[in-house]
Amino acid sequence: MGLLERCQELFKTQNLYEVLGINKDAAEADIRRSYYKVSLKVHPDRAPEDPQATEKFQVLGKLYAVLSDKEQRAVYDEQGVVDEESDVLSQDRCWEDYWRLLFPKITVQDILEFEKKYKGTDEERQDVIQLYMQHQGDMDSIMASALCCSQEDEPRFRDIIQAAIDSEEVTAFPAFTQETEKKKRARRKRADRERKEAEEMQKEMGLGDEDDSLVMMLKQRQQSREKNFNSFLSDLEAKYSKKSEKPQKGKRSKK
Repeated sequence: MGLLERCQELFKTQNLYEVLGINKDAAEADIRRSYYKVSLKVHPDRAPEDPQATEKFQVLGKLYAVLSDKEQRAVYDEQGVVDEESDVLSQDRCWEDYWRLLFPKITVQDILEFEKKYKGTDEERQDVIQLYMQHQGDMDSIMASALCCSQEDEPRFRDIIQAAIDSEEVTAFPAFTQETEKKKRARRKRADRERKEAEEMQKEMGLGDEDDSLVMMLKQRQQSREKNFNSFLSDLEAKYSKKSEKPQKGKRSKK
């Protein structure tokens, strides 16, 4: 089964860009970032409940290998096909090693510096607006996906979105403008409950050395919902991790 067929089977679409949730004209950096975010969700170590996680992870690695190669991407964009005989797809590669080479571990200091510089910036505003459009105004999804986000940030986010609506920068989605107080209260209660669970978890686990898992550090530091963790980590690491040496590519086989 070819790459496109496997994408259809595992992700319900043969469109490589749709699998990553990006447009066809996406920049290389956007493709890299989206690949990281999607692959993190199905990483075998982070999605043990998904029996297809390993296969999805491998397919995403091949997908990124195609879209990150200028020649292969051009062929796919023009003809809608993938050269299955090319070295980048045919070689027996460990896709987890490939992934880790692309995305080296970030440091605690990287995270602290990012938090200081990110909040209140135009970049944050643009990210919030993008999430608003992506989720069509659903605040549950927006709050679950935003970077460095806790429940206390919701009023500020709502102000950002409302200003964009008033200036006709974005569409006024009913999910946002007509959200009920009941749904807002449910979101606050859920956030409070999950924050308490996180506090109990940190008492049981405690912090290790600074060189220990980044997961442990963030679980204790974050006061936002636990479900935000993967989104926060993936966006932060993909945008601000130090560039590593790109993996070498084999020569492209001709059809």
